[in-house]
Order: sequence, then C-alpha cells, then structure tokens
Amino acid sequence: MFELVLRAPEALVEPVSDALIDELAALSVSVEDADAGSDAEQALFGEPGMPAPRPGWQRSTLHALFADEAAASDAATLLLAQDWTDGLAVQSLQPLPDQDWVRLTQSQFEPVAIADGFWVVPSWHDVPAGAQRVIRLDPGLAFGTGTHPTTRMCLRWVAKQAAALAVPGARVLDYGCGSGILAIAAALHGATDIDAVDIDPAAVQATVDNAAANGVQLRAGLPQAVEGRYDVVLANILATPLKLLAPLLCERLPPGGQLALAGILERQADELKAAYAPWVALQVSDAQDGWILMTGRRAERDRG
Repeated sequence: MFELVLRAPEALVEPVSDALIDELAALSVSVEDADAGSDAEQALFGEPGMPAPRPGWQRSTLHALFADEAAASDAATLLLAQDWTDGLAVQSLQPLPDQDWVRLTQSQFEPVAIADGFWVVPSWHDVPAGAQRVIRLDPGLAFGTGTHPTTRMCLRWVAKQAAALAVPGARVLDYGCGSGILAIAAALHGATDIDAVDIDPAAVQATVDNAAANGVQLRAGLPQAVEGRYDVVLANILATPLKLLAPLLCERLPPGGQLALAGILERQADELKAAYAPWVALQVSDAQDGWILMTGRRAERDRG
C-alpha cells in the first residue's frame, strides 16, 4: 500500500479527489485541514448522515491510497501535468504498512452521549450499556468524533421535552432538517406526528433513509408541505435565515407552542431576540463552544 499526500487549495479538493478515485485508481481519498493545530485552523463541521458543507479547507491536505508505488507515482505525474491543477503540490509519496484501513478509520468515531440514556452511535459500534434511546447515524467526512455543538444542544433540549412530545396529538416540525437527526430524536422521545422539511431534496431523502434505518415514522418533504400549527418547532440553521424566517416559524406556533432555535453565535443573541419579539420572548437555554440554543413559547396574545 502506498500513500500519495497532496496539498491543494479549496477549489481543487473536489475535482482532484474525483480524478483520483474515478480515473487514477486511488483506493480511497481523505481530506484534512492543512493548517490544523495552528492559529489558521478552520472549524468545518458536517452533520451525521449528510455531506460536508464544503469539499475542503482553504488549504487542504489530501491523502490518497494506492495498491502500489507505480499507481501512486503515475497519479501524481498525471495530475501535475494538467492545466487546471495550478496550485496543487505533492507533499510526499511513501509506503504504508499493511493494516485494516476500514477498521482503523472506524476506530476514530465513538458513540456520543447526548443525555442520560440517550446516545448517537455509529452503526459499527455496539450500543453502550444503559442506553435507552439510540440514534444510528454514520459519520460523514467532517463528522469528527461527535455532532456539531448546535446539534448536540438541540438534542439535549429534545431529550428534556419527552413528556411534552409524548402528549397524544402533539405535532412537531423540524425546519431545515438536514439529516433528520432532530426529527428522529423527537420520535425516539415519544412524538408521533412529525414533519421534517428542508429546501435541499438530498436532505429530504437523507431524512427518509435515516428515519427508516432508525425505525421511526415521520413525514419528510420540502417546506411547501408544511400545513397547520405545531406544538414544537425546531430550527437548527444559521442566524441570518432564522431572522428572516421569524414570521413564518412563529405562524406555525399555536399560543403556548415551544420554539427552539440553533445555529446562533453568542454575539447574535440580541438580534434573534429582536426578530422574534413580536411573537416569542427568546432566551438562551444552552451554550457550547461559542454557540447558543435559544428557546421560548409563543405568547397567548402577541403582536403577530
């Protein structure tokens, strides 16, 4: 086994990776931040069950594995000869000891404890002792060793709402569902009437597939499919779209309905409070690594 290590700008990560796999006989390609461990390191998170939000970092390191030295050497020569690979550089080409690479890769991803008895567990791991509710979602390229802080905070909040979610007739909306992880969590905590929507058809399909893999029932579709009001509305997106969505999301809440918003930086809290003030008095309910979770209930009477 031989490893070809390349340095590439972000714009070349995807085309070079595709060329290595599709045309140059690479057995696998992985991507890392070339500035990891330095002041220039960038956080790049993806959600379990979904592709990474970007193909790579501004300066990325590509590790390509080949069956033999000739294949690795030919791949490097052919790539560097292309007009479109300006900025690509070979960092090293070296033999690797024989290992079970699948097992080695999987060993980097461990089960993640969300709350007491509630875990996110990759499919190849045994369920931890004492786990009562488990979401099975395999990590993608940028999943790391756990979920993004915004997702983890939402999952913790959902776990605390089990009694409300299990009320007969209670409706739940996961707006911007991504992999469907929040909708699945709501189902595991007792919700039976769940809509999960996203503007990306790939996210809708991922939600359908992940729900089936976890044995839960929900409806997944585009935002146009949303109808009526919901006792709980979840939205883990980003602050700017959350501000724009304030009238739409609050329209879906009945008086007393609960709203949970994430994808918000600590410094953006006041902006969100102002945007939702006509309907919901938001408060910071959780914080982690500079991110916050904001929650509130729709007032019995409001200006909306």
